[in-house]
Amino acid sequence: MRGRKPKPTKLKFLTGSPGKRPLNRNEPRPEPAVPDCPPELSEAAQSEWNRLVSELSKLNLLTHLDRAALAAYCNSYAMWVEVIQAIQKFGSMVKSPSGYPVQSPYVAIANRQAEIMLRISAEFGFTPASRGRIAAPPQEQGELFEE
Repeated sequence: MRGRKPKPTKLKFLTGSPGKRPLNRNEPRPEPAVPDCPPELSEAAQSEWNRLVSELSKLNLLTHLDRAALAAYCNSYAMWVEVIQAIQKFGSMVKSPSGYPVQSPYVAIANRQAEIMLRISAEFGFTPASRGRIAAPPQEQGELFEE
């Protein structure tokens, strides 16, 4: 699929639809809920999970459907931390078998995990730019399509 990601219906409702296209009134709206932390996550990933879940649940941004995406983020975070520690220990440059300095393989892994984290971060609104694109309704505002 090319082009921009479609804007969620809730955002279109709050900000207006410049094209005046009808809004999707049948868009699924799962109930806010805190998913269980997957036991497969490492200790560092579980720590990040707990930190994020506490923040996201305050904003009612989490549902059970978000479990896999959040687990992927936390797993990438834990791997990134592990690799950054290795870079700090061994350096970002290593000697090749022929004796020439080359970039450590850890740097490529760290960069890849950072890309994954940033992509998922934008989906959850973790970055300042992605938060700027979200318009949260006031607490007293009712359902999305109440009339």
